[in-house]
Amino acid sequence: ISRSVGSSPASGSGLMAQSLEPVSDSVSPSLSAPPPAFEPGPGSEVPALASTTATNNELMSLFECEECFDFVLPPIFQCQGGHLVCGSCRPKLTRCPICLSQLGSFRNLALEKVGDSLLFPCKYASSGCEETLRHTAKADHEDCCKFRPYPCPCPGTSCKWQGSLDTVTPHLMHHHETIITLEGEEVVFLATQINLPGAFDWVMLQSCFGFHFLLVLEKQENYDGHQQFFAIAQLIGTRKQAENFAYRFELNGDRRRLAWEATPRSIDEKIATAIGKSDCLVFNTSTAQLFAENDNLGINVTISMC
Repeated sequence: ISRSVGSSPASGSGLMAQSLEPVSDSVSPSLSAPPPAFEPGPGSEVPALASTTATNNELMSLFECEECFDFVLPPIFQCQGGHLVCGSCRPKLTRCPICLSQLGSFRNLALEKVGDSLLFPCKYASSGCEETLRHTAKADHEDCCKFRPYPCPCPGTSCKWQGSLDTVTPHLMHHHETIITLEGEEVVFLATQINLPGAFDWVMLQSCFGFHFLLVLEKQENYDGHQQFFAIAQLIGTRKQAENFAYRFELNGDRRRLAWEATPRSIDEKIATAIGKSDCLVFNTSTAQLFAENDNLGINVTISMC
């Protein structure tokens, strides 16, 4: 049982749903000289501030962008009046939003030294993230923060939905109703009408161990008409959670067997990336015909805990 999304070279992409078929006041950050505690020796690293949370928060107020009120992170540039603008706003402005002086390339080195010792909140703190990080680790964390908005993972559609991690599965169930869900550690992923021309995606959900796994079989067709199939499992969860599982795809028929076993991709990673590297079960049309029955291809799927 599957849900298929299809397109043909002549008609372009399209969706075919089938049941069994296819802030605060500005503060000038000019510091005449950094306190002795923040002066690093030659070749040494800047130590963390031995201070309370209140002190950390008070110092963070110095790092507020005068335009968007987000944090200004090193390297820190200021106008002639000492006002700060963050890296996102700087390319959009030619003058300081406070004093209207020309925005130059003046570095505030003293404030940068202070910033090296502070812990900044994740930009998704308002969504529930409680992490505080050095500015050097902030961007990497935010790229994979579980509180960030996730795009719809359904392939072959133009769905623009975004939401938190815990709303991804409900979105798939309620807004992509042709995606069916099978319960259990072992299921059969049935792709119907695999010989239809053009590119297609077959998608279903497998529920086990308290998680949902997105199973995808994608058929691609290149410019010379050569077709390939790519099958992959994706955990609707984080990378760390995905490391606790293994999935196995197996094709059986007429004393033949083709199998693939790997760690599932997490929703943090794009399926297209794995397919581009062939880091999944890959087979061509001729191989598919060896295991297909009446134009339908059944893939035995097993999810196990490591």
